[in-house]
Amino acid sequence: MSTDALLVFTHVPDEATAQRITEAAIAARLAACVTRLAPATSTYRWQGRVECETEIPLLLKTRRECYAALQELVRELHPYEVPEILALAACDALPAWLDWLRTETTPTPTP
Repeated sequence: MSTDALLVFTHVPDEATAQRITEAAIAARLAACVTRLAPATSTYRWQGRVECETEIPLLLKTRRECYAALQELVRELHPYEVPEILALAACDALPAWLDWLRTETTPTPTP
């Protein structure tokens, strides 16, 4: 069963950036949940050099409809020139969880 749910991955250099992105994504209802994983070591090639850095992985749970705005928010708050922002479609998920995801990523009407 196909869904509109996405799992978005990014890596940030520090706790402060992780917290800023997490709080902004949740406050804007662009993500229903952000999971911050334990720091990891990333080794990559950047501008002709091999780099090795400690980074904090973030998993943002959202819907396809929210992705463009979420991607822009992450780009604005991310210190990297070219941040990794990967979105993977959820092929299947618990229906009750999908309902929760939709509820939490739908803007609340203003009175």
